[in-house]
Amino acid sequence: MWTKQNRPRYKRDHLRYPSDLTDEEWGLVEALILPAKRGGRKRAVNLREVVNGVMYILSTGCQWRALPKDLPPRSTVFGYLDLWIYDGTLDRIHQALYERCREQAGRHVQPTAGIIDSQSVKGAEKGGRASTRTALTRASSSRVRSGTSS
Repeated sequence: MWTKQNRPRYKRDHLRYPSDLTDEEWGLVEALILPAKRGGRKRAVNLREVVNGVMYILSTGCQWRALPKDLPPRSTVFGYLDLWIYDGTLDRIHQALYERCREQAGRHVQPTAGIIDSQSVKGAEKGGRASTRTALTRASSSRVRSGTSS
């Protein structure tokens, strides 16, 4: 709920883009990013700007080609995102921020209960290979009737 007390916390007018990290947010994320490997050249890219680029892509949903020129090149941003997915950095960041949000809300770090409704169970029962097989069968039979082949 927007109140006069919490509205300033969410004001992002002082940032270049609304998706950019504040100093406080960067302090949380920076500690979770692994340092560069030993040997080789020193890292020449600003990791905060890389994270800002990832956040820009995720928050706007734009294409990689539309990444603004004042952020690192799209190949650099994508390369680091791919590396962080591969080495688990993204999962560590997500887990740490998730736990912090739960603590701030006064909850236990790990949830103790889950709710599953009947619609979720029905969807899970119908999912998987059995439901896709009928769609594939229909598609291939329509190709046979029309005289086209793959």
